[in-house]
Amino acid sequence: MKLYYLYFIVWVGLLTGCNSFLDRKSDIHMTIPKSLDDAKLLLNDYTNLTGGFPIYGELGTDDYYVTDATWNAASSLDQRNAYIWADVPYTDAIQWQRPYKSVYVANQVLDILKGINAADNMEEYARCKGAAHFIRAYSFHLLTELHCPAYTINTAPNDFGIPLRLDPGIDGKSNRANLKDTYDQIISDFKSAASYLPIVESVRGRPFKASAYAGLARAYLDMGDYDNAYLYADSCLRLKPELIDFNSLKATDALPIPKFNIEVLYSALSTTLGIMGANFALMGKDLYNSYHANDLRKGIFFKATNNPPNSFLFKGSYDKSSANIFMGLTTSEVYLIKAEAACRIGYIKEALACTNKLLKNRWNKNTTYEEITENDPDKLLSLIVNERRKELLFRGRRWADLKRLNLDPRFQKTLIRTLGEEKYSLAPNSPKYAYRLSETVINLAGLPQNKR
Repeated sequence: MKLYYLYFIVWVGLLTGCNSFLDRKSDIHMTIPKSLDDAKLLLNDYTNLTGGFPIYGELGTDDYYVTDATWNAASSLDQRNAYIWADVPYTDAIQWQRPYKSVYVANQVLDILKGINAADNMEEYARCKGAAHFIRAYSFHLLTELHCPAYTINTAPNDFGIPLRLDPGIDGKSNRANLKDTYDQIISDFKSAASYLPIVESVRGRPFKASAYAGLARAYLDMGDYDNAYLYADSCLRLKPELIDFNSLKATDALPIPKFNIEVLYSALSTTLGIMGANFALMGKDLYNSYHANDLRKGIFFKATNNPPNSFLFKGSYDKSSANIFMGLTTSEVYLIKAEAACRIGYIKEALACTNKLLKNRWNKNTTYEEITENDPDKLLSLIVNERRKELLFRGRRWADLKRLNLDPRFQKTLIRTLGEEKYSLAPNSPKYAYRLSETVINLAGLPQNKR
């Protein structure tokens, strides 16, 4: 059975997530998964379901830079182009394929469950159904953040979304949904996940109810629906409020933050880093200097390097790894979602409470933490937005944040890259914030390319 599943997963890996890479179906005689145990086995494939998420967006952020030598030596032309926001054809289909691989498995599980009597084992049935809806929503959302424009109510019905594959068939033609329908599906899947998932999940790496609430809060924040972002962030934190006390970590450790720590609501990892690798991505001095001397994140997140002199590298991975970026959900992110949403809808007291709770757990306990008491909504919002950047460094959030914040003139920012004598820029609300789809996907699946 395990061998048949291996063939099954390898076969899925050949898909673009739309039309098949193959001209004819495989002739391997596979056992068709059809039992609840089969569904559980598919969902326990942690590495394939939670790894390999797209990194192109993070390659384009302003949180780091690379030297000319690193950029010129990069083996991936696509990564070099992504770093400077080059509007040229990309060929790497992995950024597209891997999330749709997770979608395929989720759809397979949901298809299996249609033929099962839920009453025979209601608890496991619900757990599997909730996990499948969660995985599909999560994968759709990360693809949307990378390849689609910022969400606005007026333009979303006409903007390109992504193909919404909702069944395990692989031969049907794929079409790009509009952005409104794409987010509607993401929200629907996360809500279904929340209704089925348990409050407590004993298996590490599997989502639970608070994970789904966090996914909803993140999606609604991207949509600018702050009332719902606040509601679901609050629902998540009522179930899972824990934060790491950074005083318990050792800044001298190579990777100080434990894997599957108490803040992790769902673990997801990027594809391999390339030029964003631990020894190549250099932190900007302005960002480093923005941390207070008593803010323990300064020692937990950064390490000094002399190549080049007086520079800093990142070591604050939430996966305790230097090979990938952690792109999952954490309670610390949810506190910041709740804080920002609360501030935007006028709940200043709640915004302050969330922000102070987070920062107290990042502050040196041997010094006095001075609580933030700013009551001016505009000033407090600016502070919270800055804390998002400082807290969620290398956590897969900056690209989506830059995109949505550019809709607000107060937070618009032109990004600049310098390589040798050349300067490259990315203007606020540029159509290049929706990265081009791989030409491999365009040609094989017949999908329209992003508008320019």
